[in-house]
Amino acid sequence: MKPLVEPYKIKTVEPIKLLSYPEREQKLKQANFNLFNLKSEDVFIDLLTDSGTSAMSDNQWAGLMLGDEAYSGSKSYYNLEKTVQEIFGFKQIIPVHQGRAAEHIFFATVLKKGDYVPSNTHFDTTRANITYTGAVPVDLVIQPKDCEHPFKGNIDLEKLEDFFNRKKREKIEREIGYPKFVGV
Repeated sequence: MKPLVEPYKIKTVEPIKLLSYPEREQKLKQANFNLFNLKSEDVFIDLLTDSGTSAMSDNQWAGLMLGDEAYSGSKSYYNLEKTVQEIFGFKQIIPVHQGRAAEHIFFATVLKKGDYVPSNTHFDTTRANITYTGAVPVDLVIQPKDCEHPFKGNIDLEKLEDFFNRKKREKIEREIGYPKFVGV
């Protein structure tokens, strides 16, 4: 079982403020409940993104300080390449700065105009990366009747089945065997 807390000490400290409940409520109203309109200084715990906004470990800082800054052929790259090859067995790697960049490369490689990508609901940059290729993101999120539903972001399996049934077989599979529908 995964521990509830991270099993290490954070080496970087930055003071942050916790607004009172009425202040947080007012900031949300001023932002029209759009989290992208909030200032980061008004956010105590950022759950908007998974893009690495937290502190780095001592090993990460050490790696940064020891990093080879060469434009090409750096030892840091060869270390990354070796590690990825050992773990995943891939001969070639393409390092990217975050998941959204990897997603952009992946979709540009596997999707083509007219493909459909069903999901519960697409994150904004995921939707943009899919649309950029000419493919179509399809949101199939449940519509819970009960506001107390434990998770309102589930995919609606009946909608998904209906979606598949409405598409012709040739729109579902490519000739080379890759699925016409890419799950996210």
